[in-house]
Parts: sequence; C-alpha cells; structure tokens
Amino acid sequence: MKQGNGSDRAAHQAKGGRVALIGCGFVADLYLRSLAVHPEVSVIAVHDRDSARLAAFTAHWGVQPKDSLAALLARLTPGDVVLNLTNPDAHYEINRACLEAGHHVYCEKPLAMEMTQAQALHDLAKARGLMLVSAPCSVLGEAAQVLLSAVRRGVAGVPRLVYAELDDGFIPQAPFAKWQSESGAPWPHADEFAVGCTLEHAGYYLSWLIAMFGPVERVVAASAEVLPDKPGATGTPDFSVATLFFAQGPVARLTCSIAAPHDHRIRVIGDDGVLQVKEAWSNAAAVRFYRRFVLRRRLMEHPFGRRLRPRAASHPKVGRWGAASMNFALGPVEMLAALAEGRACRLTNAMALHLTEVTLAIQNAGCDAGAHVMQSTCEPMEAASWA
Repeated sequence: MKQGNGSDRAAHQAKGGRVALIGCGFVADLYLRSLAVHPEVSVIAVHDRDSARLAAFTAHWGVQPKDSLAALLARLTPGDVVLNLTNPDAHYEINRACLEAGHHVYCEKPLAMEMTQAQALHDLAKARGLMLVSAPCSVLGEAAQVLLSAVRRGVAGVPRLVYAELDDGFIPQAPFAKWQSESGAPWPHADEFAVGCTLEHAGYYLSWLIAMFGPVERVVAASAEVLPDKPGATGTPDFSVATLFFAQGPVARLTCSIAAPHDHRIRVIGDDGVLQVKEAWSNAAAVRFYRRFVLRRRLMEHPFGRRLRPRAASHPKVGRWGAASMNFALGPVEMLAALAEGRACRLTNAMALHLTEVTLAIQNAGCDAGAHVMQSTCEPMEAASWA
C-alpha cells in the first residue's frame, strides 16, 4: 500500500488501482493492515466525522485525511473504489452519496438496515453502471475457494445438508473494554450489541453458501435476545438460527450467537462423507474431507480427515490480529482487478443484495415470522483457478 498523488495516477491505475476509506473505526485498521500486502493499491484519502479519530488513524498509517465527505469524493476519479466502513446505521446514506457522485462502492455489511433501502441502492448502482459490493470478502479467501472447488468436484458426493456455526462465545463476559485496534480505536461494543451478531457475522458463511449453491429460495428462521443484561442491551437479537432452502442445492442450518461456546465450523455433508472447515475467520484454515465407511456394522466418518490444498498459490495472507486472520482487502482488490481487466466482478451487485435480504430475514425473524420467500436472486460463483 502506498499513498497516492496526481503525478502517479496512471501508474496506479495500470498496476492496481486506488481506494478511499470512509470511517476510521476499529475495522478500518484491519483493512489498512490487509492493504499493506497489496502494494499495487493506493489509499488516496480517508474521512471520519470524528476529527480526533481521523487524526489518530491518518497519523498511524500515513494516509491523507479529508475533513468532509464532499472533500473525499472530490478527490476521486472514475475507476476509484470507495470503502464504506462506517456504522451500519450510516451505510445507506453514505452508499447513496457515493453512488450519486458516480463512484463504485465496497460496503461493510449490511448494505442497509432495511431491505427497501438496499433495493434502492442496488437500483441506483445499476442505473449508473456502478459496482455496489458488500462485505464480507472471505468468500474469495483460500479456505472458502478450496471448499467451493471440492463441492463442485464432488469430493464428498452430492451435498445433502450443511451445518454452519458462527457462535462467538459468551461475549458479555469477555474483556472487550480492553480491545483496541492497531491505531487505538476501541472495539465499539455498544454498536456491536445494538446491531447484533446476525447482521455483523451471518454474512461470513452466508456468502460462502450462496457462492457454492446459488440463491436461497426460502428462509425459516427464529431470533431472540437471550442476554438482556449485556451492556447497552437494546432488545436486538443476540441469537439466531436459520434453515436455508436453496433454489438448487442442499438445505443448510446457520446459527449465530454471542452466548454459545466458540464454534465457527462449516460442514458440508454429502453422500460419501463430510467436508469441513473449522474457522470462518482464517483464510488459511484447513479444508478436510472425512470419508464415510462401515466398521464392524457401524457407520462412521474417518476420524482423520484428508486435507485438501489449493492447486497453486492463492492470495497474499495477513497475520492473525485478534480473532481474525483474514485479508479484508480481497473484495476491493477484486473490484479494481475487474475494472482494470474489463470483466465482471466475482462479487456481484446481485449477490450483495441477496446477501442483505437473507441476513435481514434472519435478523428480523423473531419467534413467529414463519417462512420468508426471497425476492432477490443471484448466480453462484465460479471457483478460483488456483483452488
């Protein structure tokens, strides 16, 4: 990563591209640390409405601050990508402003807090011929792509059922007041609890599932607040469970919570055995296949799974920081590569909208929502050539 200026603009665009960041909170440091392993990408400007936070962030990373959204947008040229890393409540307004200014947007999840707003953003991007992509981009990571390739190659036979878990432990008892980002931003626990673990985390495995199996046709979900005494509790669900019926593919169960013991496994259960990844938040997590067999009249999966590896080098990795070992820049880098190569982005606008609709359906299910039939759709993703 390097700071950009007008004199080397052509070189930047030829080698990779340019991004600007809006929002300099906790997650922004993870993006800058990830962009550091992509020297072909320039960070040309950043903005945060908190001037003190903006000053601390830009001093730490040596990037150019802009004191207003208008000033940041004025710095951009066609082909640049804006990273919207603001609080979820601000996503709709910021995304709309960037799209109306004619710029491609990569937004932290979700696109908006209401589906009508997400649809309006999607329609605006389509009308302007712009990319509107949603995090998370871990679906482009090594573990997800190796799993996707294994499913497509039929390693476990026909997939019948998927169990996906995004349970983070009993977070209200964790020492979260001590959690700080690299440039000193505190973990925004009040916002995290108010937004809820479903909106914050369900996308990690939903994006993998949608990439593998295509659109979700129907969701039957329930959500609840099971920890009403957590700091800043607002009635937002801190537990959800969803059964996902894909238009073409298996049935999947997805759980999210900040109460159950840490469990980030995804298991694709097929006719011949089980494909498993133990950690959603590590791009380099092992993908293993557990063959099913009969031993002395007992049906079982092999206790030692065979590890599946990529066929070639995948993508730059970043070290572990806190709970994650993810390259947060894979999404923006893919957008810039698609622009430079004149091709469609693998993270599509339709996928961003569909991911938002499924997530909101789970978040808002409560205890009596019943089945929710999806209105949006998208295509599955092709596996990376190196997977």
